[in-house]
Amino acid sequence: ANDLQEEGKHFEAVQLADWITKLQPGMDSPWIFQAWNMAYNISVKFPEHADRWLWLQRGIELLRDQGLRYNPGRALMYRELAWFFQHKMGANLDDAHNYYKTQWFLKMNPLIPNGRANYTNLFNPQTPEDQERVARLRSEFKLDPKSMKRVDDTYGPLDWRLPEAHAIYWAMAGIDNSTAQDTMPLRRTVFQPMLATLHHGRIITNRINNMPDLRPNLDIIANGSKAYEDAIAAEPEQNKGHIARAHRNFLKDGVYLLYANNKQAEAQKWFNYVRQKYGVGPEVGLDPNDTMETYALGRIEEDVNETSRDRVTQAVQGLMFNAYDQLAQGDADQYQGYEKMAQKIYQLYASKATLPTQSQRIALPPLSEVKRDVLLELLRPDPNVNPEYQARLRTELNLPADFGVPATNAPPAGAASPARPGA
Repeated sequence: ANDLQEEGKHFEAVQLADWITKLQPGMDSPWIFQAWNMAYNISVKFPEHADRWLWLQRGIELLRDQGLRYNPGRALMYRELAWFFQHKMGANLDDAHNYYKTQWFLKMNPLIPNGRANYTNLFNPQTPEDQERVARLRSEFKLDPKSMKRVDDTYGPLDWRLPEAHAIYWAMAGIDNSTAQDTMPLRRTVFQPMLATLHHGRIITNRINNMPDLRPNLDIIANGSKAYEDAIAAEPEQNKGHIARAHRNFLKDGVYLLYANNKQAEAQKWFNYVRQKYGVGPEVGLDPNDTMETYALGRIEEDVNETSRDRVTQAVQGLMFNAYDQLAQGDADQYQGYEKMAQKIYQLYASKATLPTQSQRIALPPLSEVKRDVLLELLRPDPNVNPEYQARLRTELNLPADFGVPATNAPPAGAASPARPGA
């Protein structure tokens, strides 16, 4: 099998690994070898994204549906399965990553509309539709509603239409079913997708093509922080430092994202918390003279220099939220300042992401689309938002009175409605 792999004969290696798993299903390494080969090596042989997606699915199904049936206590198998969701599907290292995310969204959205599970209906389904949803979650995706709720209560609220939620689910299942000495890699496999969820763990439905657009999930910061602290308390002394560093980075990213999304009070709260808990200095990444605002603005500059697509997109979105908010409140100068900063960040990033190998994978959407998406979310009908605020924004931007109002006068299925200014 190794020889075939090194010779690039991946399809032959799949067949041989299939025989090995049938002869000795209680060995975990052939299952992992075969699943990895499908998801990573064979998938990239195909230029068409749909073909790549089929091989990624085969790798996931092999581990989840067959391998774990024979090896329910093998931590490494849970870790590999969670990694497929976190890395292959959730990260942006494969040119087809957006296609994978969209296909997963289309699979899960009918089963968990809006992404936030209704556990009352899942625990006690009354309608034929709910009964079918629960049956499919259990049989097709091997998801147990009670375990889903425990994951949500511990690390959420999560959007189950995104791969990171499933990475956390399978890592947590591995922690529950494995021996204690095997759990450290699994704990890391919880916290890494939790950080990704903070950055892009909320979906709003694009009103143009009805496809998912990703936004930060700022609702998980409190639960996420507690989960890190619980893990630090539970781990042996030699492991505590690793998780403490991850916790510190999670909190600092939360400060940055809260500030970029016009939630200054919450940003200040967590900035104070991280300074109180971890102090300041080079090892913490906080200058003693930093204020919350100077720290957040410094992070924006760092992200641009590192060409971090997700963070730059979030920064531009957050600045445009701030810009439109100031305009609606009558401060045109602040509006222009935030807008110019968003344009500068966008242009600086675009000038750095110019390599041919990067262009498809890390390119930002057009700035006009980013601005439009922010406006559509600000002008979405919402009983908690003052309609005069939205009317002023339309007037200042010379927009039609019905701009941002769907024909049904209601948000589309799957759209989240975060708290917005003007309430």
